[in-house]
Amino acid sequence: MSVSSRSATNHNIFQKMGDIVFNQTISHQCGVTMNDSVEARAIAEFMGQKPAVTVTYQPALIRIDGEGKLVFKMDEISEILGKEMTAEIFEVNTSTHYGRMIRVDDNTVTLFGDMDEIRQYIE
Repeated sequence: MSVSSRSATNHNIFQKMGDIVFNQTISHQCGVTMNDSVEARAIAEFMGQKPAVTVTYQPALIRIDGEGKLVFKMDEISEILGKEMTAEIFEVNTSTHYGRMIRVDDNTVTLFGDMDEIRQYIE
């Protein structure tokens, strides 16, 4: 699948400091930043097919942002990658994340931006 045919917006989410407006609101956003690699590109390609996901490519980084939650399915990423992707390999590839990360099972890692939705996993 070519980059241009993905449903992700693929635009640069970064702004100049002078253009940033700080609000006292909750955004419910979540995301990951990864060093650019074969694995990171497979994850970005998989997530770029989902609605309401923004994939931003930088020279050495790939950032994936979403609203509410992001669900990463290891078996589906493995298909795109052409080799096994495990939750452990996924976590190694994510340099940083924001939102609450939950490993739901061996196949699913979910990032939550909506803290109310995560209660079922932590109570």
